[in-house]
Amino acid sequence: LPGANCGACGYAGCRAFAEAAAGGQAPPDGCPVGGAKVASLVAKILGVEVAEGAVRKVAQVLCAGGNAEAKIVAEYDGPRDCRVAQNTQNGSFKACSYGCLGLGTCVAACPFDAMYMDDNGLPVVIEEKCTGCGMCVRACPRNIIVLAEEPQGVHIRCRSLALGKDVRGVCSVGCIACRRCEKECPVDAITVENNLAEINYDLCINCRKCVAVCPMNTIQYQEGKPVLKKKRAS
Repeated sequence: LPGANCGACGYAGCRAFAEAAAGGQAPPDGCPVGGAKVASLVAKILGVEVAEGAVRKVAQVLCAGGNAEAKIVAEYDGPRDCRVAQNTQNGSFKACSYGCLGLGTCVAACPFDAMYMDDNGLPVVIEEKCTGCGMCVRACPRNIIVLAEEPQGVHIRCRSLALGKDVRGVCSVGCIACRRCEKECPVDAITVENNLAEINYDLCINCRKCVAVCPMNTIQYQEGKPVLKKKRAS
């Protein structure tokens, strides 16, 4: 096991997972950080088989509303922690009540230095370093970070459930539920519910037609990879 003790397996740490796996309470491929290699080694030690072909997952930030796009209505003067800002002020310094607060709690939570905050106040995932442990997902109080399977190239970078006219008033890249993507999709992989477009990845063929018709640039394509952006030079 990698010894990260990140808890991504659902146990308190690597030792707890090892004990559970040895006792038959945890599957040999239960460590997302170790991936297929560790799963194979654990299975060999335990004398069991592990299913092959597991799909790699990486963190995906479903918000494109940085400082330049999302309206800031007040200056935040408090701890640099999104959870504190959300719990004490409901994140009210940003007009959108669904988007990224930009205080970097997810970055601080990542035990593998696989994230950083860009100059626009948004977290960026370094795909090559991401292990899919899910620590950033659990750290985000607004649930805008998910673990995406490769090769999901098309993503809707918005989680707002507000009406389209209200979204326009607070963010220049938010989903306005115009349904253009839904109508354009040739395989019916996109539906708009509760004022937000959602993609069914079991149907999506990455044709990018939805990207082309989105008037807000909310839907983005990353050349077949969940995240393309890499850490800038220091």
